[in-house]
Amino acid sequence: MVSQENQSITGKIGCTAEMLRRWVRQHERDHGQRPGVTTTGQDRVKELERKVRELRKANAILRLANAFFAQAELDRRFKS
Repeated sequence: MVSQENQSITGKIGCTAEMLRRWVRQHERDHGQRPGVTTTGQDRVKELERKVRELRKANAILRLANAFFAQAELDRRFKS
């Protein structure tokens, strides 16, 4: 249930009551008043996920390059 005070605030700042509730809960997590992942923790997870995607792409490229050069070496040996 949304309090009258929250409705007044949401109207003034132009957001929904649900959005205000989420902001308050996140603020409480960030300041250790509520369990859960902090904003800093969420940012760190996103950064690590981005790095993992980049590393997977790099590994795929390296595997393809390795296969290409291995095949070229085999072809060179048979032609000699």
